[in-house]
Amino acid sequence: MKRVAFAAIGGIVAVASVPVVLGAVGFTSAGIAASSIAAKMMSAAAVANGGGVAAGTLVATLQSVGAAGLSTSSNILLGTAGSAVGAYMGRSKKKPPPPRKEEEAGDLSEGEPDDE
Repeated sequence: MKRVAFAAIGGIVAVASVPVVLGAVGFTSAGIAASSIAAKMMSAAAVANGGGVAAGTLVATLQSVGAAGLSTSSNILLGTAGSAVGAYMGRSKKKPPPPRKEEEAGDLSEGEPDDE
């Protein structure tokens, strides 16, 4: 039951955190925020590309997601990955085996030779 709860929480956190993180970095629904990490990324991409940001680049994709959000299929994939990580984190850890019992009185001790 613990593993199922961790899986559910992992999926929810993964899907819910994407818009929050993108907004914090500067990829907002109103565009790229001034003086943000996103603005620095866009500037570097524009300089490297001769003045514009090409479609399909990381900056363009992140801005698209920041403005419109993820598609349903992307949310499903992200939720599945988050659930898998959550289930892994919530797995039950095995207890170490109990210590070995002392050898019975009739067994050979370490100092005695074997009969071969």
